[in-house]
Amino acid sequence: MTDATLSRRSLLAASALIGASALLTGCDAPESAGSAPADNLAEADGAAGGAASENLPASTDAPAATEREPEPRSAAERILGTMTREQKVAQLFLVTPEGLTGVATATIAGPMTAEALGRIPVGGLIYFAKNLVGAQQVRDLLSGTGALGRRAGAGVPPFLGIDEEGGTLVARIAKSGLFDVPTFPNMAEIGATGDPARAAEVGTAIGGYLREIGFNLDFAPDADVLTNPSNTAIGVRAFGSDPELVAAMVAAEVAAMLETGTLPCAKHFPGHGDTAGDSHTGAVRTERSRADIESCEFAPFRAAIEAGCPLVMVGHIQTPNFAGDGLPASLSPTMMTDVLRGELGFDGVIISDSFGMGAITQNFAPADAATRFFQAGGDMLLMPQDLSAAYQGVLDAVTSGALSEKRVDESVRRILEAKERAGILPA
Repeated sequence: MTDATLSRRSLLAASALIGASALLTGCDAPESAGSAPADNLAEADGAAGGAASENLPASTDAPAATEREPEPRSAAERILGTMTREQKVAQLFLVTPEGLTGVATATIAGPMTAEALGRIPVGGLIYFAKNLVGAQQVRDLLSGTGALGRRAGAGVPPFLGIDEEGGTLVARIAKSGLFDVPTFPNMAEIGATGDPARAAEVGTAIGGYLREIGFNLDFAPDADVLTNPSNTAIGVRAFGSDPELVAAMVAAEVAAMLETGTLPCAKHFPGHGDTAGDSHTGAVRTERSRADIESCEFAPFRAAIEAGCPLVMVGHIQTPNFAGDGLPASLSPTMMTDVLRGELGFDGVIISDSFGMGAITQNFAPADAATRFFQAGGDMLLMPQDLSAAYQGVLDAVTSGALSEKRVDESVRRILEAKERAGILPA
């Protein structure tokens, strides 16, 4: 795809960021790199109009003032108002079809899926290579699951998501051999071109074929800045090591994917590019300073948010020189509420990385981990180790008052608004 075919939104999102890259060095810059730009925290101020002129005569036959019609409620607000507590809590979970049904490998949406959604009408499902055995089978699986979701609970269709970053490592559809779709080199090669139009091309192509197949959510792009060359968990999945270059690439891909109707999800906040470990097997941490993290790791997430990214995935990454609470970011009120919501101004869906990973399961029981995540400000929990235990744990927390109904409503509203944006909520 050429520059001429790129959307205006994709180019504006990218150009505003790439222009700043000449002013900054890469992430190895001294700690004096500074904190987030002040304009991220700016608010628009307005002044009320002046008083009426004293020189105008009073009117005796002016029409009587009429009350303004109330604004029509959005689909998200309307549906939220009809939901039970159980239905709301179910929306907070996004799981594998196996985690939902208990089967070893799910390839159809049949009676077991219907029964499971009747018990816990989850907010979404994520699919992996083992769920993909044929082109028509995948389409039937997705359409069938969507239909069953619309008949369960409050009638809210589920997110149908997949990890499709492109490249040689994380591209479930492109690597399946089942579909005739474009393929791309690793994002490190895309980033090395220095051209955000290439990242926009990735977003347009991947978002387009996912939407056509039946997905509505992609856990991409990777917004990590690769500052540790020994990092094997991220490696060539990242666009590069320069924060402003990565920011421009991420913004371009997010904007382009949104235009296809597929929702992107930037990951892994607060940044997985410096860590030496892998959260799949245990706790990971970054020793970088607060100033370094704010000036480097946060840059692509700021860019994604400014480009309209509706979801951000929070990783199981400890930041002892930043949050200092001893918790992974996925359980940290500091990182999720104070920083991602407050400092970066993100008002979309905060989704966790998988809670089936060792970084969580080695330290927390499913119910405790889930409750902590929502108490800390998260909205949607990905792949709990035990869905039933986590779901019941959150319900019990709401009943006891340990987790407020208001906190749950805030998250469900964000989830429904994202679904409305994807065009999957009933009118």
